Amino acid sequence: MTEVLTHVVLVGSWAVLGYMLLLDGSMLLLVLAGARRIGESRHWRGAEGHGEIFASPLTPAVSLLIPAHDEEAGILDTLRAALGQRYPSLEVVLVDDGSTDRTFELVAERYALTEIAPRLTAHLEVDGEILSVHRATTGDPLVVVRKASVGRRSDALNAALNVARHPLVCMVDADSLLEEDALLRVARPFVEDPANVVAAGGVIRAVNGALTDRGTVLEPRLSRNWLVRIQAIEYLRSFLLGRTGWADANALLIISGAFGLFRRDLLVEIGGLDPLSLAEDAELVISVIEHQRLAGRPHRVVFVPEPVCWTEVPETWRVLGRQRQRWSHGLAQLLWKHKNMIGNPRFGPVGTMALPFFLLFELLGPVVEVFGLFSIVVAAGLGILDLGGAGVMVLLALAVGTLLSTTAVAVEEFTYHRYGRGRDVLGLVAAGLVENIGFRQAHAWFRLRGLVAALLRRQPVWTAMPRTGFTTARPLEVSA
Repeated sequence: MTEVLTHVVLVGSWAVLGYMLLLDGSMLLLVLAGARRIGESRHWRGAEGHGEIFASPLTPAVSLLIPAHDEEAGILDTLRAALGQRYPSLEVVLVDDGSTDRTFELVAERYALTEIAPRLTAHLEVDGEILSVHRATTGDPLVVVRKASVGRRSDALNAALNVARHPLVCMVDADSLLEEDALLRVARPFVEDPANVVAAGGVIRAVNGALTDRGTVLEPRLSRNWLVRIQAIEYLRSFLLGRTGWADANALLIISGAFGLFRRDLLVEIGGLDPLSLAEDAELVISVIEHQRLAGRPHRVVFVPEPVCWTEVPETWRVLGRQRQRWSHGLAQLLWKHKNMIGNPRFGPVGTMALPFFLLFELLGPVVEVFGLFSIVVAAGLGILDLGGAGVMVLLALAVGTLLSTTAVAVEEFTYHRYGRGRDVLGLVAAGLVENIGFRQAHAWFRLRGLVAALLRRQPVWTAMPRTGFTTARPLEVSA
């Protein structure tokens, strides 16, 4: 019996090692492809610059959709950033989704809201009762919808789509700050290729620790919280490089719900956002792609690495765990719903490349990682742990993981240089190393719990993240 168990543990350990090397190698290829694309985009010399796009009468108008639930800590800053966009024609639709704090009162006071009769532009199903619709009387293009909450962000966004008037819709989280030109830059692909582009996304970065003033990020700074620092490097690696690589292969699956631009007519055609999905951002992209493929229509999903949306990230393990468990649960839902697309050439690179990758590495990854840790514990208990072999596995994982993170930091530093302080750059590099010791293992556990919840068909639950608001700069720091 001991020999059989020993054989199983040894075979499992080497299988885990091979799996992790394949995963990290694939990620490295994506990161390198993304780095190459970013280098090319920095030298973009299109027929029209952003100034011409701003002035062009052909630039499509945009409705910014912001779902908000108990967001009093930062809602006014978010609205200032949204309404302050350098864009020729836009409106902002804020949905107060059953807030129990002063979210609506703060907005009503600042923008002198007055109640109006709603003019519906679509009739998507909304479960939460619409209580009232308001418009700003300050001259700002702001509409506020008040509704009862059913605990689903997608329900609030469908309510916003029903009153949105413009051909493009941009979904932005209520705890996020858009840079002034973010919307103009992310809309560029729709101007350059209006017949084919159906969706576009930009970069999401962690705002925790940055100095802000009335909706503007004055100075990006790295938080002192190591959990936030690790998420900052995660976002750099995932958004700045990983998604750029996927888009380059025409296989982009995810446009973040915190900052994504879509053709409104297509969202209405597919019935809006799935009310039961916990991964409504990826679900929306895949549904649009599937819809266009089945209809035989051209489509491109684009990632633009320049426009930046700054968003709050979890600052505690408890909140992070709930978030990542929800993401994993949502991914399992998504893959099951669209299982007919997995490996199917009919759906192009999304079917043959992206979906199989997400199934093997994103969904099943935590199973392999947790099994690997378990096999090490069992081997130690049986006295058969090969310290040399275990050391090689750990060193390889650390080396590849650190290489991925260092590459992301290097691309950021030599292209966009958002972090002006050297200690912040060093902090990012250090976070990329620390991430592999503790965080990655805890993250695997959170994701495994989400997968188990999906397999057990547990009721999907959207848990809101507590908001701390944005770090406001003192007058002395602004002038420095």
